[in-house]
Amino acid sequence: MQARGKDRSSPVLNVVKLIAAGAIAGVLAAAVALPAIGGAGVSAKSGMEMLDLKPEELEEPPLSERTELVDADGKRIAQFYFENRQSVTLDQVAPIMRTALIAIEDFRFYQHGPIDLEGTTRALIKNLTTGGVTQGGSSITQQYVKQVLFNAAETPEEQAAAIAPTVSRKLSELRYAMAIERKYTKDQILERYLNIAYFGAGAHGIQAAAKRFFDKPASKLTLVQAATLAGAVQNPARTDPNVGPKSRALLLERRNIVLDRMAVLENITPQEAAEAKAKKLGYKDVKFPGGCEVSDFPYFCLYVQNEILLNEDFGKTAKDRLKLLQRGGLTIKTTIDPKMQKAADKAIKKWVSSKDKPIAAQAMIVPGTGEIKAMAASRKFGGNKKKNEISYNLVADVAHGGGRGFQQGSTAKAYTLATALEEGLKYGDGFPSPAGYEASSFGAFKDCKGKPVGDPSHTVRNSSEGGGGFKTLQTGTWGSVNTFFMRLEEKVGLCKVVKLAKRIGLKRADGGKLGEFETFTLGINEVDPVTVANSYAVFAARGKYCKPLAVTEVKDRYGKVTRFKPKCSQVMDEEVADAVSGVLEGVFTKGTMSGVGGIGRDAAGKTGTTDGYTAAWFAGYTPNLSSAVSVGDPRGAFNHDLTGVTIGGRYYPYVYGASIAGPVWKESMIAALKGIEPTRFHPVDQSRFGGCSDNCAPKPKKKDRDDRGDDDDGGRPDIGDPLDLFDDRGDRRGRGGVNQLFPPND
Repeated sequence: MQARGKDRSSPVLNVVKLIAAGAIAGVLAAAVALPAIGGAGVSAKSGMEMLDLKPEELEEPPLSERTELVDADGKRIAQFYFENRQSVTLDQVAPIMRTALIAIEDFRFYQHGPIDLEGTTRALIKNLTTGGVTQGGSSITQQYVKQVLFNAAETPEEQAAAIAPTVSRKLSELRYAMAIERKYTKDQILERYLNIAYFGAGAHGIQAAAKRFFDKPASKLTLVQAATLAGAVQNPARTDPNVGPKSRALLLERRNIVLDRMAVLENITPQEAAEAKAKKLGYKDVKFPGGCEVSDFPYFCLYVQNEILLNEDFGKTAKDRLKLLQRGGLTIKTTIDPKMQKAADKAIKKWVSSKDKPIAAQAMIVPGTGEIKAMAASRKFGGNKKKNEISYNLVADVAHGGGRGFQQGSTAKAYTLATALEEGLKYGDGFPSPAGYEASSFGAFKDCKGKPVGDPSHTVRNSSEGGGGFKTLQTGTWGSVNTFFMRLEEKVGLCKVVKLAKRIGLKRADGGKLGEFETFTLGINEVDPVTVANSYAVFAARGKYCKPLAVTEVKDRYGKVTRFKPKCSQVMDEEVADAVSGVLEGVFTKGTMSGVGGIGRDAAGKTGTTDGYTAAWFAGYTPNLSSAVSVGDPRGAFNHDLTGVTIGGRYYPYVYGASIAGPVWKESMIAALKGIEPTRFHPVDQSRFGGCSDNCAPKPKKKDRDDRGDDDDGGRPDIGDPLDLFDDRGDRRGRGGVNQLFPPND
């Protein structure tokens, strides 16, 4: 109930009113008050006419609203904001909150126009008699105008000008207020003011304030809580409860002033006011942290954040895109699957400790759509080095907040295999694969500019001794024989392998050009798990490449929804992709993952261990899901290799692709695919790829003793011992040595 009464003011009080209007509302005393002294009865209207005060339209930019990221099921996983605000409609604000605010800020709000001379006069007299500032003078409409101007300012200088105590600013404010009163109803003005006002403690708008102060929505505020927030808007910096006990005491004092004012206006009874004043402040200090640091999915969050900042669909310039992210009030639906993310996190945690310097990182992607379902790493995201946190995205490339990645190792051999199958080679085609390989001539390998890069003086080896024997596309892949793949790359052409790799999405993590050297097939380029997983997804999707997809839908503050569909294209013959899968399936049963085993459904993949054991990988897929796992030391792979290391509490003399990355892949994929109906790979066209053409293996003189097809016909599976010495160690050197071409990671 609002207090009302007749104006029985004397002529002297009328003069005081005009002086108050000039002092508090900003109309200069000399321009408005002094003419009134010369002749009683001069009205505010005549004063405004003298000053040529006419309505002036106010530009009202959208308020800064927090942006939320949600997972595939709609659950919030992160939020970004320049100002913590969530706008609400007036009917979503408790009536007692509206009453409390009007009582202390502008109790005649529903009765006056843009300026309330009676209210400003009463406020002046009250403040003078109490010796302090207990009531404000500006109307709620004027305060709204000031907040709009302040929020629209983008520099400190513009912000200072928006609140400068100058005559010109106050006159402009009045002109804007007149236009606002014509443009909106009183309820609309009040709603806008409640959403724009700052309450302290980083809370902008009544909804954020209610949650920040009392852990409840604005619709559920009580009398005590409403009075507290109404008291906070006058000087939120002075009464910010986060500053300390003194500020909380000032806020409590302001709350009680509001309660007394409500009692005077008969909004509440004196007894209700007394009971409310006896209660504690009740500030709960509810945190609303923003950014990826506090997300349960920090690496995926970083990927999405950078994807938005890079994507022109969200703004023409990087500045526009950042502003939209921090202030746009968007709800961004993402592709992340909490179940699959949990599976990756759990498997990595089992094999690699968050305290270890070497890091395991994993990405999961859906073939045929490019949807990223999980991004995990063994170390916590953050800037605290004492806690062994990492401050960049280990799972992605530099463009998405990542680092320089690790050399790919023998997972790159799949690209050479695919090229050979495209060129018409069959499963049974092969070559003798001795212990060492040297280019037949300087021009044996040419990059895509036609420049010779083969170096006959450089020898690629399988191991320190021994030969590999004759290897086919199948046995050479299962055993991951270096010299075989060098011969194969020489036969099909380096440039063709490079072009195929690019076609299916391979790129360097640092954004540079792929290194085109004869050892390309051995994985000399530094890459990231998202890129590798997505390239392998092409084989799973029968030759269809899809750009990695993290965002499926964006809803703006007005409810408009924009959907983002997969961007895919057929980049490889379906039957060639099927044939690649047909070979890579054997890695689990006859090759370097045979000691780890499969996952109980159709799966294909490839281990990778780099020369010098600088990094280890496993990349693999089912028809439903593709994933890549890397293990390496971000301090610098060449200076901190994976020899003689303890990881996850286990000591490894050498870390191979099947030592850690392989088991992480296996366990995470089993858990991630649980409940998903197994899908079979498409049958290989044996008439096209079966048998051999003109590179057939010689008839064996004796039976292969272990039928593994590995280099020495007597080795054991690659499981944490030096069997992989010759099968997975991608040579780090290009012509002239890749150590010079690609410096170690930092």
